[in-house]
Amino acid sequence: MTDEVTQQLLDRFVGALCALPSLIAVWAHGSLAGGDHRPGISDLDLIAVVAEPCTAAEEEQLAALHRDLATAFPSASALHCGYVVADTWGDHTRRHLTWAHEELMRRPVTAVTRCELLRFGKVLYGPPPAGLLPPVTDRQLADFVVDDLSSFWRPALDHPDRWLRDVWVDLGLLTLARAHVTLRTGRLITKSEALDVLRDLNAPADVVEDIRRRRYGPPAPAPAPAPWASRRAELTRVFLRRAIEDVVAGHRP
Repeated sequence: MTDEVTQQLLDRFVGALCALPSLIAVWAHGSLAGGDHRPGISDLDLIAVVAEPCTAAEEEQLAALHRDLATAFPSASALHCGYVVADTWGDHTRRHLTWAHEELMRRPVTAVTRCELLRFGKVLYGPPPAGLLPPVTDRQLADFVVDDLSSFWRPALDHPDRWLRDVWVDLGLLTLARAHVTLRTGRLITKSEALDVLRDLNAPADVVEDIRRRRYGPPAPAPAPAPWASRRAELTRVFLRRAIEDVVAGHRP
């Protein structure tokens, strides 16, 4: 269920997007669509489908819209939206205009995002994804998951300072657990389900409980103490080095 403030933000955003003459649809994926959204913690992951590429003037208007929303709604800093031209879905490598991390950029719509949209995407405006988005094969999904672990998460382990931050610990471990399930069953699971998978994978119990407490318990009064943050980072990196290699090795062609 979407909380009241998040719903107000989404309503304001979608209402403003309707000023785009070529707007076809707006969909949510990720935790918001999957029922695992945590206000103040989770991102708001959206896709807007347009009939034509945005002009330079429209890109400026979109950037201004996102910045104005962040002034009215502090949670809008977590709102990420890709703007996909309807006839370009067939190219998985194409980089689409995207607002993320408080700036416009261009990046692909991943196989995982496409599967989330097709399997449980939430329609905020227009027709559902199934009528516009081509299907994703099991091989396309598996190839993306393996490549993400190999080319992004495994090299990230060589940067110890990153792992002192909550977000790297959380997403690194949860991504590994979700990848493990997807590669074995084809399922896409939520972050809360991934915590139970981490236990079964023998991830460091103290770290898993730390993630559960911060994401699903009452708000923490202060950041993690430095000694624990350092210990947590080391435990996480040691576990992920082995676990990523195990997952990737089991699914090489």
